[in-house]
Amino acid sequence: MIFDTELELTRLAKADELRQMGVSPYPHFLKREMNISEFKSKFGYIKELPEGERKAQEEVVISGRIKLKRVAGKSTFANIEDESDNIQIYYSLASIGEEDYTKFKKNLEVGDIILVKGYAFITQTGEFSLHASHITLATKAISPLPEKFHGLTDIETRYRQRYLDMIMDRDVRSDFLKRSIIISTIRRFFEERGFLEVETPMMHPIAGGANAKPFITHHNALGVDRYLKIAPELYLKRLIVGGMEAVFEMNRCFRNEGMDLTHNPEFTSIEFYWAWHDYFEVMDLTEELFATLLDKLNLDKIIEFDGQNIDFSKPFKRIKYLDALVEIGGLDREIISDKEKILAKLKEDKFEANDKLDLGHLQAELFDNYVESKLINPTFITDFPISISPLSRRSDENPEIAERFELFIAGRELANAFNELNDPVDQYERFKAQIQSKDAGNDEAHEMDEDYCRALGYGMAPTVGWGLGVDRLVMLLLNKKSIRDVILFPAMKPKN
Repeated sequence: MIFDTELELTRLAKADELRQMGVSPYPHFLKREMNISEFKSKFGYIKELPEGERKAQEEVVISGRIKLKRVAGKSTFANIEDESDNIQIYYSLASIGEEDYTKFKKNLEVGDIILVKGYAFITQTGEFSLHASHITLATKAISPLPEKFHGLTDIETRYRQRYLDMIMDRDVRSDFLKRSIIISTIRRFFEERGFLEVETPMMHPIAGGANAKPFITHHNALGVDRYLKIAPELYLKRLIVGGMEAVFEMNRCFRNEGMDLTHNPEFTSIEFYWAWHDYFEVMDLTEELFATLLDKLNLDKIIEFDGQNIDFSKPFKRIKYLDALVEIGGLDREIISDKEKILAKLKEDKFEANDKLDLGHLQAELFDNYVESKLINPTFITDFPISISPLSRRSDENPEIAERFELFIAGRELANAFNELNDPVDQYERFKAQIQSKDAGNDEAHEMDEDYCRALGYGMAPTVGWGLGVDRLVMLLLNKKSIRDVILFPAMKPKN
């Protein structure tokens, strides 16, 4: 039996005792008339009435989980809580009758969910409360809640038993309500600008769309392996080929990589593709999105994250990739374009240096080690090395540069965007180069996707694409250090 502690066995016995009294511990078809927040709002006027008259005449039915219970002989005070708020209730032998009072005095406990009928009143100590005339047990809790004053302190338990975390901490529920608001605001933001939300496959025949290790599964009916979605990019761009001109998808992606404060193996991302626009316009759009989110959440333009003040005033800083290595990273310009000098610099400063990497990937090592952590306020890093941007359009002015940007905030990459490569021959050659990169040891390099190249062969209009990590965005806006605090059910190591 899963419920085998002394307290759980006692509660099971009480549930049986209630059944013997003809009371179901788990009834259904129960209706409340309003939530606690609505109750407080409707009857709040009684606080302004003269003393001795501060009570409502109307009785209503509310519900909640008992979070605190204090018995004083023939009367009881309890605190109940629903999703909206909490409130003190009072009931006595006189108000609910001797039979019910005796029954509930013994068998009603912290954790139980009840339906309460009564009227609003102000206690002698001045607390807005509900004076109960009838109580119905809605759900008998078998497992006791953690002790109130210490709450749920074990971090592992908080993530493994999110339901218990939410019961014990209203702020946790509030955070996930805000996450929902953020997601719905993003959807509305793009829909209002003419984007169409679409769905693409979660299982792919080829792992592509981003540099990452895939999860591999097997399709029994087809007898083939499939890869859980790393990113929806190549499918979304097929839709642009097909004639849709503004599409987005917000969905789960999966990457078979390590877990830390900013990485979970499954995560939520949003990507959009927009024909007849460019990455400069998308930088403006990204600034608009952040302004909309801050406004929706009633946040100032300067917010705190991990002890740092982040200034979202527009316009965000924009700086080219190579310039950032010099101006922000403090590197000599003569070093950043010389492979041997980069390798020497990395080794000198005790960073890993793989001499098989090309110049662009070595420049990325410089960026990761000398620049990224210094990008606190929102900063668009633009014009990336082409070799680390296999799906981006080449600059007409410099073929070694991709028309791409990434948005960094608080030392982390949050969004990635670029003018899309729509030359099918160039794309095919880039995929071939990725295969060579994989053979050289880059196990996150893209696979060859011949069908995608074939799709480009039918013609894709000039298009810009953009992607953003929703979980990291929520972390930023809610000031959470761990991605596990913004994912309802994060991945966890097995207990054993």
